[in-house]
Amino acid sequence: MKKALIICAAGMSSSLMAAKTTEWFKQNGKDIEMDAVSVTEGQKMIETSDFDLFLVSPQTRMYLKKFQEAGEKVNKPVLSIPPQAYVPIPMGIQQLANLVLQNIKE
Repeated sequence: MKKALIICAAGMSSSLMAAKTTEWFKQNGKDIEMDAVSVTEGQKMIETSDFDLFLVSPQTRMYLKKFQEAGEKVNKPVLSIPPQAYVPIPMGIQQLANLVLQNIKE
């Protein structure tokens, strides 16, 4: 199973996005699970966790470069989530799922 982690300000909106996107993956036969943490946990999670992909929410984009540098050290991708893919409606969930599918290492 592949795993992706959303890093956001407090972890609340991202928890909803992670749950809805994980549900989408299950419904579409993809073995991918998503979770979410707050920005204060982001650096440590990139350095020590077993997630395959890290996604930075639109509201925490100012940390993107720092998180990408941490990702490079452990050879894991860190991407910014476009605002249109961070909306808990079917279109937003589909866009977030596509972003994960295009960037998660098989």
